[in-house]
Amino acid sequence: MSDTRFISTVVGGILALGLASGGAMIGRGIENVRVGDRTVTVRGLSERGVKADLAVLPLRFASAGNVLSEVQADVDNDLGVVRNFLAAQGYSPSEIDLGRLEVVDQYAREFQQQSVGARYLVAQTVIVRTTNVDRVQATTRKLNELVRDGVVLQDFRGPSYIFTRLNDVRAAMIGEATGSARSGALQFARDSRSALGGIRSATQGSFEIFGRDMVGDESSQVFKRLRVVTTISYRLQ
Repeated sequence: MSDTRFISTVVGGILALGLASGGAMIGRGIENVRVGDRTVTVRGLSERGVKADLAVLPLRFASAGNVLSEVQADVDNDLGVVRNFLAAQGYSPSEIDLGRLEVVDQYAREFQQQSVGARYLVAQTVIVRTTNVDRVQATTRKLNELVRDGVVLQDFRGPSYIFTRLNDVRAAMIGEATGSARSGALQFARDSRSALGGIRSATQGSFEIFGRDMVGDESSQVFKRLRVVTTISYRLQ
């Protein structure tokens, strides 16, 4: 009977030891998984000042009257004045495009209820498109010459300045943003007494273009600011 009790005690001790060892291993496994999952997510920023390399200047003028042929003649005359003005500013014919011609018969409008002063309204738009941004800036300061010559500009909102060489700076800016993110991650790793591992995931944000002075419309400003933000997760060891 004592032998049976002794054997049972030994077997129970072995089982208990096995369970304890297994529990310790499981405990270490969970700990390793958590350590392996330790990451730090940081953002890297790159900004760069640039100058627009394309300018678009629309000039819209109009005339109104009751005789269509006369109204059209007035617009044609204004068109000649505008072309001569732009030629004097140094623009080549390839930089000047004739935009849409608008003709409105006020009497033909279905829901016209009030009397109008003139039946016909004719409007013409001339579009300057050039890489000579400085010339367009100078031209906008001389548009009063058109007014003195009898050309009244309609809905004038100024030129649009565009930066088209984003591909020329894209790679360098992404590299700067990535370097900025890594620098932040290294600092975090040092503060947490960890070693920085490899990249677990990375996301590149879209490029944004702002006016340099952060006022008004970005397209109205010659000098702009590019920005890209990258989000990167690093493993911590």
